[in-house]
Amino acid sequence: MGIKIDSKITGYEVKKPGEKQEEVATVHQIAPLLERDDILEGSTYKIKTPNSEHAMYITINDVIVTEPDGSSHRRPFEVFINSKNMEHFMWIVALTRITSAIFRKGGDVTFLVEELKAVFDPRGGYYKRGGKYMPSIVAEIGEVIQQHLISIGMMEGQLNNAELQAKRQEAEEKLGTDAIAKGNQCDKCGAMAVVRLDNCNCCLECGDSKCG
Repeated sequence: MGIKIDSKITGYEVKKPGEKQEEVATVHQIAPLLERDDILEGSTYKIKTPNSEHAMYITINDVIVTEPDGSSHRRPFEVFINSKNMEHFMWIVALTRITSAIFRKGGDVTFLVEELKAVFDPRGGYYKRGGKYMPSIVAEIGEVIQQHLISIGMMEGQLNNAELQAKRQEAEEKLGTDAIAKGNQCDKCGAMAVVRLDNCNCCLECGDSKCG
């Protein structure tokens, strides 16, 4: 006797002869992809590195998701990266497609921030305007995504900009201008920005401190 399966099959298991038929099929539901509206709201961020004369523009578009209880919230749906610098064209296209695909799957996408910010350029990083160290262009893209997720309420910032800037300035005064570049990896955000200040380890990226 056959069994009618109405849902998409995501896996299967072979049963030995004689086992009960009703135990054969185990079906798992796949969360539906987010649907795109004709018009999306979003934000565009500018990245300017000292390694290139051309700026990079990152656009993140959001969709409005309505919950069963009637409440709604914004979440990222797609990302586009544009630049006149064609040196990075191939990996930029790959990164935008993969990131957009993850956004459309829904669920918790905040892990992308840690993964991208943990990428380091073997040729060395750079200091962005304001003195903040970036280990790679990919890491700065991760920071842009983090800023966007914070702005739409999907992530929480650890410290406000003024407090974090004060910590970075203190690190440069006590440890030198290359202190951040020599930082250790943060257990909380994954950035290589943990330095020793006043006998306490402090992350100059997310503000996490072992001393509270």
